[in-house]
Amino acid sequence: MNTEKDFSPLTPSIVRALNDKLYEKRKVAALEIEKLVREFVAQNNSTQIKHVIQTLAMEFALSQHPHSRKGGLIGLAACSIALGKELIEPVLTCFNDSDSRLRYYACEALYNIVKVARGAVVPHFNVLFDGLSKLAADPDPNVKSGSELLDRLLKYPKSAQLEKQQLGIKAGAVCVSGAVTQGYRHKFDLVAFVPLLRERIYSNNQYARQFIISWILVLESVPGINLLDYLPEILDGLFQILGDGSKEIRKTCEVVLGEFLKEIKKTPSSVKFAEMANILVIHCQGSDESKLTNDLIQLTAMSWMREFIQLAGRVVLPYSSGILTAVLPCLSFDDRKKSILQGRGTGRQGGLVIGADGLGGSVPYWLELRDWEAGYPSTKEAANACNHSLMKLVTPEDDVEEAGEGSELPQQDNTPPRTQDTLDNSLNASQDSVGFSNISFFTLASPERAQVTLDLDGIVQVLDRHLHDPATGMMTRITVLKWLYHLYIKTPRKMFRHTDSLFPMLLKTLSDESDEVILKDLEVLAEIASSPAGHLDAPGSCDSSDSKSELQVPGSTKSVQPSGFGSKGADCSPSTPSMNSYFYKFMINLLKRFSMERKLLEMRGTFIIRQLCLLLNAENIFHSMADILLKEEDLKFASIMVQTLNTILLTSAELFQLRNQLKDLHTQESCALFCCLYRSWCHSPVATVSLCFLTQNYKHAYDLIQKFGDLEVTVDFLMEVDKLVQLIECPIFTYLRLQLLDVENNPYLIKALYGLLMLLPQSQAFMMLSHRLRCVPNPELMRAVPQKKPADSSKAAPVHIDYGELLQHFDQVQNKHLAVRHQRAGRAEHPDRKLVL
Repeated sequence: MNTEKDFSPLTPSIVRALNDKLYEKRKVAALEIEKLVREFVAQNNSTQIKHVIQTLAMEFALSQHPHSRKGGLIGLAACSIALGKELIEPVLTCFNDSDSRLRYYACEALYNIVKVARGAVVPHFNVLFDGLSKLAADPDPNVKSGSELLDRLLKYPKSAQLEKQQLGIKAGAVCVSGAVTQGYRHKFDLVAFVPLLRERIYSNNQYARQFIISWILVLESVPGINLLDYLPEILDGLFQILGDGSKEIRKTCEVVLGEFLKEIKKTPSSVKFAEMANILVIHCQGSDESKLTNDLIQLTAMSWMREFIQLAGRVVLPYSSGILTAVLPCLSFDDRKKSILQGRGTGRQGGLVIGADGLGGSVPYWLELRDWEAGYPSTKEAANACNHSLMKLVTPEDDVEEAGEGSELPQQDNTPPRTQDTLDNSLNASQDSVGFSNISFFTLASPERAQVTLDLDGIVQVLDRHLHDPATGMMTRITVLKWLYHLYIKTPRKMFRHTDSLFPMLLKTLSDESDEVILKDLEVLAEIASSPAGHLDAPGSCDSSDSKSELQVPGSTKSVQPSGFGSKGADCSPSTPSMNSYFYKFMINLLKRFSMERKLLEMRGTFIIRQLCLLLNAENIFHSMADILLKEEDLKFASIMVQTLNTILLTSAELFQLRNQLKDLHTQESCALFCCLYRSWCHSPVATVSLCFLTQNYKHAYDLIQKFGDLEVTVDFLMEVDKLVQLIECPIFTYLRLQLLDVENNPYLIKALYGLLMLLPQSQAFMMLSHRLRCVPNPELMRAVPQKKPADSSKAAPVHIDYGELLQHFDQVQNKHLAVRHQRAGRAEHPDRKLVL
């Protein structure tokens, strides 16, 4: 620096000392400057004061020489002490200097300036915050220490107040909170401060995070500053800080989040739920199991989501698809692996140290004491609470079409559903994106519609996506099915718009490994099949090409109606008077799945059909399946299916009423049901006989057994006879065994049983049936039956059942089975004839 230059009113000795490399000499010069400025203040010579400040700022603080800059800083600090005013801008420029010692002296100078200026620094708070946020992460420990001293002075905690009292300095409004409270509120530019805070909050430096989170806590406690309005802009950053490796930073962040949540509970009407729900959805999803802090983030976000749903009520319905995107995966968490308690504390009785706030350091601040006493919740429990609260918000009023709804809803009857790609882009973007702040799951057409509109299309897409995902956990799948059932109950009209897209996956879910999943799936399918709303789309749902061809069902379902049916089902699918059009489609596809997955039929077939008989009308189920099996071209499958249905009919407690209906064929409906079942039961000769036993058609049973001599007796056939003999000994056929006492009126029953006995080899079943027949009293009465008493007169057959035609149908079906067996045997004997070109 040119020492010959005129720096008046600064003396040459002061100038030389300010440029000296020794700190002590620069300090002496600063004292001289302070004394000089005080003299100018006493003389009220403002011109000289301004000249001194300008000289120190321009010629020294902004000099290229490092020692000159240091001298300028200490000189400006001396001026501020003498004047009691801030000289911030030139000092802040030195915060970016490459010399660490110069950065330290800048902190020292600014400390003196702020200490004297007190509340007058509020208008410059944003630039102070910006500079200190950078110095908080400074690599030099001395600079970092100096910035911490300045930071404490700005916040004005108890430690700074004690320091002032010890030095005999009168306490003033140095801290920002005190300054805002004492009249500087209008000078604090919160609007300009929030973007700066949003930028700095994403710092990964531990010290910078500590600086940021501590300032948020201070500003949140200031009555004149309302950060809640700007919470959506910093909430994502707060959750990022919540995952910090430092326990102290995490705890401070939990305190901050707790304070915000308290404010939200006090004034929920002013909270921007939609904007923050976007952030919560992101942080509720996917956590790294190897990091405990990520579990904390997920639990905190899920707990916030729970509070949001409870506070906002139906306001969150338009955002329910995004909420479910976050909640559903958490329902399958293993509590032992996902609980935050693991490695963080054992609870009050387990030795956890309780802090001054009543909770231990390992417990999130936002948890109320009663929640802690009840047990620390897991993410899964919080997700369950969210799901339960959200489900309760859906009511029948959401099924009402609103005026102009067709133009505002994203999907209507004539609008094709959104594709899976669209779904992945809108709801699953967070799984493929690193930057969370740019993701938005929820959009609204207008604020008014947020109060009433259920995002049904989005919900269905999320539920459908989780059903299609093979990695979805069992509890999540159960919850998805509960949601579908709930929606079909509360909003059936709107839900049936999505039934065609949901139906295939619901059928596929019947192959799930979990019985609970299958039960819930059957409840949904049963509701679809029985809901009155299903009649609205009857023409387009049952007559589709895939439905007609899946199991060779004829083009017109009316054509399979057997003779003797009443007009009961003239306006719907055959045999399903109380069901809608989807019922018959369901039966067709269910039998198709059994045909394609024989293991499913073997392992779960009986279970599925019995549950359906509880959920729906058993008569409708058996009637419709018999109709479909009547046209089944796979005779082997038809035989197996008939045997399964017959076993269910004879043994299941759920079908007690149906069995009673078939015992007495005195009504047109019971006769129609018998004829329908009989035609399909012909695929299994033994099942047909058992049906005749059930309906007490003993003469026809005897006629059928007489025809068994013309059939091909196989091992499978004899096993079926063996099973029938065992069934006769079961409680189901108690009435049949009692009728053996009335030999005179039941001769064909005894003949039929003896016919079965003659078919059996001398096995255990043979001995069982033989022993039973030996108990029949007066066997001599079987030799002749008086003509004046027609056989089975007490069970006179209704005139509208043509048993001759039924026998002919039995012969035709068995001839088809015989031809198919011979064809298979021929292929087995001549494998070289499989391909003839």
